[in-house]
Amino acid sequence: MSEDTSYFRPLAQVGPARPKGAVRLAGGWAWFTHLEVLARGRMPLVVPLTEAPDAVITRLSQPRAAIGGLSMAQPRVMGILNATPDSFSDGGKHFASTDAVAAGRAMRDAGVDLLDVGGESTRPGAETVRPEDEAQRVVPVIQGLRAAGVDTLVSIDTRKASVAEAAITAGAGLVNDVSGLTYDPDLAAVAQQHDLPVCVMHAQGDPATMQQDPQYDDVLLDVYDYLAARITALEAQGIDRSRIIADPGIGFGKTLEHNLALLARLSLFHGLGVPVLLGASRKRFIGTIGGTTAATARMPGSLGVGLAAISHAVQILRVHDVPETIQAIALWRSAMAGSHLL
Repeated sequence: MSEDTSYFRPLAQVGPARPKGAVRLAGGWAWFTHLEVLARGRMPLVVPLTEAPDAVITRLSQPRAAIGGLSMAQPRVMGILNATPDSFSDGGKHFASTDAVAAGRAMRDAGVDLLDVGGESTRPGAETVRPEDEAQRVVPVIQGLRAAGVDTLVSIDTRKASVAEAAITAGAGLVNDVSGLTYDPDLAAVAQQHDLPVCVMHAQGDPATMQQDPQYDDVLLDVYDYLAARITALEAQGIDRSRIIADPGIGFGKTLEHNLALLARLSLFHGLGVPVLLGASRKRFIGTIGGTTAATARMPGSLGVGLAAISHAVQILRVHDVPETIQAIALWRSAMAGSHLL
């Protein structure tokens, strides 16, 4: 984008008192009356709805299409199932397919909306896994979930077309790629051929090197521009915008300050016209701020970040602590509405 490009961030609000003229944000639980206008090299400016272009308001207010049959009008929880020996938070816990299936069933029973199954660690410094090894990790898990009667939407967390193909055959219904579908040029075609939704994430660099001094001109606008470009590219490849989810990629080639800059203005990403997913669960910056070294002890901080994201009307939270997150969202929604929401 040029230096003169303006970006419009809706100032999301929630609560029982909604002013006359407020516009519902993305057809969901939040609304807005003002926007923050951002631009490179200029101070932010807050303006009322009447001073924003009609096309901007239309894109921000338009209800998002359902993803895999799930309405995006309420917050959704994606449970993490890492079938890997070396993930940063729970490496090895679900490496055996029977353990992963049991964990998936428990998440289903807790009310999870999606299960994200991955066979390649993307922690900082992680090495690439051979496609055949990755497939051998995830396919038995997905098959086991289906055999156990788990009909929850399953997302395959992979960068590779052959792994996605095998996972889809086993029962996956969404492709979640940390490379934004850039690592394997054939992956977009696989999703398009199967008419599946995709999650496009921003990452600066490969997992093996991404945390080695990441740099941005403006992290918020750089990430936004990247995701906007990827969405346009995928549309050109036959994947409709209604089947795309955007993820700003917290912790992927980003410092603590970069992560916080993104979290403070998450509602900007609604301007992409797609549902927004946040994957911040147990990330290192939570431990740094919260004073917790062990990743498994970062659940309270993860809940705090998740609820902050929900206040920005982020539609999907990708988390390790499923029952706790579901409970926190239920209480947050009821407290903000002043009534018990079923």
